Amino acid sequence: MTEPRRIGVLTGGGDVPGLNSVIKSVVYRATELGYEVIGIRRGWEGLTHMRTGPELDADYLRRLDRENTRTIDRTGGTMLHTSRTNPTKMRQAALPDHLPQDRLAGLEKGEGIYDLTPIVLDNVSSLRLDYLVTIGGDDTLSFSRVLVDRGVPLVAIPKTMDNDVQGTEYCIGFSSAITRAKELINRQRTTLGSHERIGVFRIFGRDAGFSALYTAYVTSGRCLIPEAPYDLDRLAETLAEDHDANPSRYAFVITAEGAIWHGAQMQDIGEADAFGHRHKANVGEALAAELKRRTGIDAVASELTYDLRSGEADSLDQMVAITFANVAMDLIEGGLTARMTAIRDGKYDHVPLPDPAIGARRVDVARAYNEERFRPRYDGRLGDPLLLATAV
Repeated sequence: MTEPRRIGVLTGGGDVPGLNSVIKSVVYRATELGYEVIGIRRGWEGLTHMRTGPELDADYLRRLDRENTRTIDRTGGTMLHTSRTNPTKMRQAALPDHLPQDRLAGLEKGEGIYDLTPIVLDNVSSLRLDYLVTIGGDDTLSFSRVLVDRGVPLVAIPKTMDNDVQGTEYCIGFSSAITRAKELINRQRTTLGSHERIGVFRIFGRDAGFSALYTAYVTSGRCLIPEAPYDLDRLAETLAEDHDANPSRYAFVITAEGAIWHGAQMQDIGEADAFGHRHKANVGEALAAELKRRTGIDAVASELTYDLRSGEADSLDQMVAITFANVAMDLIEGGLTARMTAIRDGKYDHVPLPDPAIGARRVDVARAYNEERFRPRYDGRLGDPLLLATAV
């Protein structure tokens, strides 16, 4: 008898709301088309660490069907779990313990770093995957491109709260993050007003300011983005004026984690992850201290980071997640691979996988941001797509 065609699906990097909706929709559509679906657990770690054999390795692999995915879209996170594993740069301590030393010896790149891409390719082959669907941000997509260049039939789906993946105007998780940030800021207005403070809200955005910009857009707040270093004294003066003019005697500003003022040097801290990223020093706390020193007004920093990735997806993210999954299955049904689902000019589309050398998609400051007022631009929107594709 002919073996059933197989699709593998995985989620990598940080979790965001909407991932389970993608997984469920891939499973439902794939089973309609006669595919068997294998869920690969813990992102790329599943394909570096799985053990091969007649039975699926339960630690890293799971058969997915309509029954075991029926209700997963009602919760956030990813039922497949995730990791920040980078198969091209594995430290010795992170290597799977079942690989023989003679095999590992040929994979060492030097200084205790190993490239396990050949292991991943072997495991894709042993699983008899006809297609691989990968759901992730820049890091997950960068290794997806490595596999595409090695001939793996693959379709990618972009997700990140930063909304900074090249080639698409929208990534799963972004709307939920903005919705949740708006709720949190509006809730904290009463406390800021009660104590007559300046609030500094730190939000995701290492390289791009979309999260800070759009949160400011819907809260009528001021914001700071990585694309536009700013004058700290002028910001302090502006916020002091806001504070004094407000009947409730408070002001606030939203800062992306990568936004800095002229002359500041915010250091990366902690150990680098597998993709070379380290945490940014907390710019929110540093900025709050500087604002208090310059204005004499009590200032407090609040983290709007991991709260934004927790919980279920909002309606827009769920709709995009479901649609991206079905676009991916349309591509597979049509025999197209090496593509990423996308939104371009406000319409669903597909594009080549992003080139990691290009870097993150960034805010078009001239069109989207008023540097003098530390605010989003609200004018000149006629003709723009729904999600304001103000990027470069």
